[in-house]
Amino acid sequence: MASAIEGGEDRPVPGRQMDARTRQMLDGEIVPMILRLAVPNVLIMLTQASTGLIETWWVSKLGSDALAGMALVFPALMLMTTFSGGALGGSIASAVARALGGGRHEDADSLVIHAVDLNVGLGLVFSAVFLIGGGTIYRLMGGEAGGLEAALVYSNVVFTGNVFLWLMGGLSSVIRGTGNMRFPALVTCVGALFLIPVSPLLIFGIGPIQGLGVAGGGVALVIYYAAGTLAMAWHIMTNRGPARFVWQRLNPRVAVDLLRVGAFSALNSIQTNLVIAGTTALVAGTSGIAAVAGYGTGVRLEYLLVPLVFGIGAPLISLIATNIGAGQVARARRIALAGAGLAFVATEAVGLIAAFFPRAWMSLFTNDPAIIGTGATYLRIVGPFYGFFGMGLALYFASQGVGRLQWAIASATLRLVIALGGGFAVLRLSGSLVALFACMAFALAVYGLVVLGRVGMRPWHGEQEP
Repeated sequence: MASAIEGGEDRPVPGRQMDARTRQMLDGEIVPMILRLAVPNVLIMLTQASTGLIETWWVSKLGSDALAGMALVFPALMLMTTFSGGALGGSIASAVARALGGGRHEDADSLVIHAVDLNVGLGLVFSAVFLIGGGTIYRLMGGEAGGLEAALVYSNVVFTGNVFLWLMGGLSSVIRGTGNMRFPALVTCVGALFLIPVSPLLIFGIGPIQGLGVAGGGVALVIYYAAGTLAMAWHIMTNRGPARFVWQRLNPRVAVDLLRVGAFSALNSIQTNLVIAGTTALVAGTSGIAAVAGYGTGVRLEYLLVPLVFGIGAPLISLIATNIGAGQVARARRIALAGAGLAFVATEAVGLIAAFFPRAWMSLFTNDPAIIGTGATYLRIVGPFYGFFGMGLALYFASQGVGRLQWAIASATLRLVIALGGGFAVLRLSGSLVALFACMAFALAVYGLVVLGRVGMRPWHGEQEP
């Protein structure tokens, strides 16, 4: 079972016949195959991220305190999403794909019950952390007065139902590990359509239905994740893919291996969110609540890059892990480089558009000139470097597929040190947010180039030199 989780010299073993989707991942043309798998997955991740934007747009109508409160909670909410779907989810998807690529269907089945157990447990743990310590966390991020109060109201509702966010991410990862990107995309898109009318209904009320204010947005989000969990569970329980739900005793070694790879992967998510949370605190300490709201609104576009790249990266995990499981290491690295190139192009396009038209993004959420000014400054300076972030993050997902994350994590650590350490230093010297944002842009460039040089351009273990 260990070979289903770690990279290695796996070979097919007798069992159920390899399905057509797995065979295509081993033999198909690389770029068309990545695009075919990425399109629905990009859709699912952008739609999932848009749920937070939908909430933000409606909550912004409640005033600047509510908007600032959302800016404080959003990093924590994205941390849960990236943990469940990206860190532990990537570990689960990679393990399922390697098992199927090696013809070990019973191993893939075993991973389903372990995914459920781990996601329920971790979801409950993080619920406790934020329900008990949310006030302290948001104060450390610069929250105060009405903004802090709004953050706690929204956070308490969302983290009461946090286990559904984790379960939806874990079950979706099992399905993605089989190479099926379409069903999770369908579930997520239907859920986002549900949020469009339900969020304002619960926030503002209508007729006899009393509005719940900022708490209503949280209630709508919890309902969305609960419904998504049921849909993912139905797909697996009815045996609509090669990984099936089978009642069996949990294997502690499997759980530990999944958690080990997932925890190492989680470092990347933690570092990304620490950059945003840390720079939010730096902005708050220098320029006040209006600047926090402006930066928090502007940086949401950077957060949108994560699901955009995840849309490409999740197929990379499945494709690379499947090929590693079948012993096709050289093909796996070609897939990684192709995916990194696609991610660079997509995220750089977003960044350049944002840099040239920053007010178009900011005006979606507020008319306050101070808030718009800070957000626009951030986008003009950092936006042109988004491509490096996309490339580095894609190679991080590729590393998840292999099961070796050292250099991807080291590069993210370097970004964290430059952005926060350098940002703190330049703020002390100049007091200028422009200098802070320039430091963040430089950190993105270093991150992307280092991970490309160390992960993408060197032969992988087991790869034959041409």
